Amino acid sequence: MDKNLICVGAIMGAFGVRGEVRLKSFCADPSAIENYSPLATESGESYEVKLVRSVKSGFGARLSGVQDKDAADALRGTKLYAKRDDLPSLPDDEYYHSDLIGLEVLDTGGAQLGKVSAVQDFGAGNILEVAGKGLKEPAMLPFTLANVPTVDIKAGKIIADPPEGLFPDSKEG
Repeated sequence: MDKNLICVGAIMGAFGVRGEVRLKSFCADPSAIENYSPLATESGESYEVKLVRSVKSGFGARLSGVQDKDAADALRGTKLYAKRDDLPSLPDDEYYHSDLIGLEVLDTGGAQLGKVSAVQDFGAGNILEVAGKGLKEPAMLPFTLANVPTVDIKAGKIIADPPEGLFPDSKEG
């Protein structure tokens, strides 16, 4: 995916029978998603977005070119992307999820733990999914200052001080 595009929302399915979609916003101010219109899809399509009403877990929205329920349903699961330049700049201690994915994760001693494969939020804060050698499944590293004291996007790495037992002991041979 183009690093100049940031995922700002996803279409959850049709809302009603007149072509509206149920839209989930990933923006800090959920209604701001409309300000970044037009939004692009991974397949390169582009939609003007107009929020119509608030609904449970998101908004009812109109997308340009989507005229009926079938067209809206066909977009279920589609992620919507805004141009990075259209988004507000972030404070030093905040990051777009897409900037974290792929970063190398090192422990405080410099040993490689893996790479960030995804960023999850199950309601209690962000969690970095770290996949790597020696891990049968990704480790779930809480994205807190205590566990992740350093994020260096330019250098492509994260320094982590993970909770004991989260990663296999990297000092054993």
